[in-house]
Amino acid sequence: MFFRYLCLLTFLVSLVYTLRMSDIYRACASIVVFRPAEEGVAHEILLLHKPRKRDSWQLPQGGVEAGESIPEAALRELKEEAGMEVAMIGQSGTVYQYDYPASYRRFRPDNVCGQRITFIFAKVERGMPVNVDGKEIDGFVWARPEDIPRYIRRKQYLQIIRNLLAEAADLLR
Repeated sequence: MFFRYLCLLTFLVSLVYTLRMSDIYRACASIVVFRPAEEGVAHEILLLHKPRKRDSWQLPQGGVEAGESIPEAALRELKEEAGMEVAMIGQSGTVYQYDYPASYRRFRPDNVCGQRITFIFAKVERGMPVNVDGKEIDGFVWARPEDIPRYIRRKQYLQIIRNLLAEAADLLR
């Protein structure tokens, strides 16, 4: 009897894996917030710091909730993470898609294999306050383009940010 249950259980587990939905990427929205620099370069961008060991600096970003557009999600995430309400000045054609590491993925109970990030642009005046919550986000910096590699270590993500800066140049004139 035990052997029958074991066979049935093995069959059901293999059936679940066979019927499992295809892997998908989590939809995310990110916002590049520009402000005028004091001197030298035209603009700085906002980078937020997450309290973790690796890849702790990033643009404000987060998941797109049901019924939200990319701009709505990006603006909501900026308000949640930095306490800022801004107006969008454009949407990028750039999309950054990456896979989660296997070490992270094995703890996910779903079929989400990575993230697909779409970007929007916003511009603020100098002096606009940034208020991080101290938990999800524990710091921020306004970075000049030449200083961004001090904060962003992942080469692929750094290149995406450089491409975004070039793409936004016309919007900032």
